[in-house]
Amino acid sequence: MGKTVRLTMAQAVAHFLKKQMTVIDGKKVPIFGGVWAIFGHGNVAGIGEALYQVRGELPTYRAHNEQGMAHAAIAYAKASFRQRFMACTTSIGPGALNMVTAAGVAHVNRIPVLFLPGDVFANRAPDPVLQQIEDFGDGTVSANDAFRPVSRYFDRITRPEQIMTALKRAMQVLTDPLDCGPVTLSLCQDVQAEAFDYPESFFEERLWTQRRPRPDADELANAIALIKKSEKPVIVAGGGVLYSQATKELTSFAEAHGVPVVVSQAGKSAIDERHPLALGSVGVTGTSAANAIAEETDLIIAVGTRLQDFTTGSWALFKNESLKMIGLNIAAYDALKHDGHPLVADAREGLKALSSGLAGWKAPAALAEKAASEKSRWMDAAAKAMATTNAALPSDAQVIGAVTRSIDLEKSIALCAAGGLPGELHKLWPATVPGSYHLEYGFSCMGYEIAGGLGAKMAHPEREVVVMVGDGSYMMLNSELATSVMLGLKLNIVVLDNRGYGCINRLQMATGGANFNNLLKDARHEVMPEIDFRAHAESMGAIAIKVASIAELERAIVDSKKNDRTSVFVIDTDPLITTEAGGHWWDVAVPEVSPRGEVNKAHAAYVKARAAQRVG
Repeated sequence: MGKTVRLTMAQAVAHFLKKQMTVIDGKKVPIFGGVWAIFGHGNVAGIGEALYQVRGELPTYRAHNEQGMAHAAIAYAKASFRQRFMACTTSIGPGALNMVTAAGVAHVNRIPVLFLPGDVFANRAPDPVLQQIEDFGDGTVSANDAFRPVSRYFDRITRPEQIMTALKRAMQVLTDPLDCGPVTLSLCQDVQAEAFDYPESFFEERLWTQRRPRPDADELANAIALIKKSEKPVIVAGGGVLYSQATKELTSFAEAHGVPVVVSQAGKSAIDERHPLALGSVGVTGTSAANAIAEETDLIIAVGTRLQDFTTGSWALFKNESLKMIGLNIAAYDALKHDGHPLVADAREGLKALSSGLAGWKAPAALAEKAASEKSRWMDAAAKAMATTNAALPSDAQVIGAVTRSIDLEKSIALCAAGGLPGELHKLWPATVPGSYHLEYGFSCMGYEIAGGLGAKMAHPEREVVVMVGDGSYMMLNSELATSVMLGLKLNIVVLDNRGYGCINRLQMATGGANFNNLLKDARHEVMPEIDFRAHAESMGAIAIKVASIAELERAIVDSKKNDRTSVFVIDTDPLITTEAGGHWWDVAVPEVSPRGEVNKAHAAYVKARAAQRVG
């Protein structure tokens, strides 16, 4: 059997994690950037002691909220293009369940993160322990079973030797480009402390590198034939382009073959938006240029995208009756969506193979000419939307304009997640460098923003991280602002206060609904809240300022460059104004029957819009 070493199960976890390595830019580095931990009775004695022993090699970070620390871990992996990731450990019960929402974020966005929640006693002797969920019909159930539907791999460790198989399977999932996503290893608290004679070989250093499957010959030949027959092809670039580090190949393909590129939320920054063939965002929150090309396209080359409804305009955007689609994706599940012709492969390898097979072929020149014309019109509209203003309540777009004029775009990361801001940022933010745009819009999770900013800063301490967050998301989860100060990781947080949930209020109005329960003024209240976000941020240790105008915001951001810690800028904004140019219909079901005329009118428009949807 070879030499063994006697360790507790928790110690085995810690020693294993510190030995997993990867290579980035030719340099070998630990694949785990560290472990986030909030200790409680289900993990402090086991995992807590084990992490203490390896703290010099595997750093442990303390957070203020379990969901927040998990968001930070997810953002770290996303900002690292999934090449590195983190682990999160909590006690049982509420500590563990607080991470389930974040697990959903990671699962939807296919981001690697290792969850290590404490669990009940495997021996059941003290049952029911503090915080234990009891199922009257199943003695094997615990609160951690809630992780099952939002984990790519789930295991409950009831014997110390089981951790060897579980950790190996975990690493396979965390590093696999197809199965990538959250892993939950539920650690029974008594088993964490139990010892076992582990083989020394289990703790040998392991190097994990990216797998790059090449396309099948028949699928490749079919894709090349489809492209050669097309007159108006368009590339829809998703997050898979970034995770594959295929941005150079994407640009080279577009240039060599004259094919315009449009981007999903996850794919934004996959191409420099100053490029003449880069038309920006597509779909519900798309630019007018991207959507004009998408409406007429006869061939979608979908690269590394799962084709979310926002990207496809709920499948009503593409209006050409001769439309075909090539799904270049690592996952056959995505490549085959909506009768796509699959090209199952790594994005970088697939683009290279396609371009080689298309040598000498170029799309008709009229396509690039139309793209240039539409882009020129869009750039004028975007500049108008982002122009400075003296309005007492500026729009989100005007705030975005102020931020872009005040920072070095190529050395910064813009980060956001939910509300109206993602739509405006998707259209308007001038992404130039891969990874300079960081949106969590798969799960659209309010509360991701500040914690996510912390994770992105940990991944790229050399970059300025600009967090754009509405007052609604700020109120949901702001505690990791204090963590950023504690860790000396400076964030730049712009809080846009429209006094409620402005985005959903606009959607409510658009579907015929009355203004109800979204803006604070329309919610049940005796006294209108007057929340001082500046004072709150300052109380958390940040440097904070409230500005009264766009000009003041620009000056404040420039002045903050000398600040030594997280800086917060608060500005009041208009909850109703959005950028009129661009955009597309989104399928949000409207009631068939209502006593209100506004709803009936909205339903009639809804039925008409649905007629354009492609089904299947």
